[in-house]
Amino acid sequence: MTTLTLPDARALVVAAMTACGHSAEAAETIADHLLDCELRGLSFGGLARALSIVERIRATDVPPQPIRVVAETPVSATVDGGDQVGYLVGMRTLQLAMAKARAQGIAIVGARNTWYTGMFSYYLEKAAKAGLAGVIAGSAPALVAPHGGTEARFGTNPIAFGFPATTTPIIWDIGTSAVMYGEVKLKARLGEKLAPGQAYDAAGAPTLDPAAALEGAFGVWGGHKGSGLALVVQLLGMMTGAAADPPGVSDCGLFVVLFDPGALTDAGDYQRRVAAFAEMVRATRPVEGGRPVRVPFDRSVACRDGTLRRGTVDVPEVVVAALRQEAGRA
Repeated sequence: MTTLTLPDARALVVAAMTACGHSAEAAETIADHLLDCELRGLSFGGLARALSIVERIRATDVPPQPIRVVAETPVSATVDGGDQVGYLVGMRTLQLAMAKARAQGIAIVGARNTWYTGMFSYYLEKAAKAGLAGVIAGSAPALVAPHGGTEARFGTNPIAFGFPATTTPIIWDIGTSAVMYGEVKLKARLGEKLAPGQAYDAAGAPTLDPAAALEGAFGVWGGHKGSGLALVVQLLGMMTGAAADPPGVSDCGLFVVLFDPGALTDAGDYQRRVAAFAEMVRATRPVEGGRPVRVPFDRSVACRDGTLRRGTVDVPEVVVAALRQEAGRA
């Protein structure tokens, strides 16, 4: 592992993103998202993801186009991402949805023709700080086998819900696969194995090899229930106009619904009740010998606070070396 200060980690990502063609502003937007992953202990979505972004851009012959709003009403919009990375498209989509939800009480915004949309909790935390609740779902290229199968039909298909509170917002953000794409990619870079039961190779045999899993299929999370949820998320992503089974790393669908609790009830009172309910959940008697009960997003907030106090992140040496090489191309 290589220990980087937080400013050095951010500067490395910005330099690598600039070197592969992003503007300084876009590079900062991407870096902020990736650093938040690192702060929260989700290293597979942090600096390692910057390498995946570089690789995808260098493997694409057609340059990206501007992000465009191709359809719009007072409460909705459809965004064509121009094949730009999802961290940029996601922020444009969120900003549109927040503006409409503030004005109309509710907003539904979909984006297509993008890839690597990142952590949905990153977006929902921003919405929650503005007093908005919401749901984000995202479809992706086929990587995950449905329950009872061994061939990829779904994306890793995350879905997230966020609720504002007077204290920490409640944000539940999950992927519907047994292992996330970024985890598999990082394990492949580091020469590590997957856990048993997470993936199949191209012939349908269980595998611990991440490279074989990328050519085969990941398992689904939650058995038949998770499989059903994955299917629903794929259909929501397709509602944006994204393909059901796009090739390679492309055309992820980003489906965003935001709403103002004040359209239904007293917004301030709602936030107070959310905070009180969360405290009631945390106060639940734990199982014997168990840890205190948490609510979604508690772990992320605690980990991020600890990392910020420490001021450093530990990143695999191979990732740091590769990013420094990419940054040197600027």
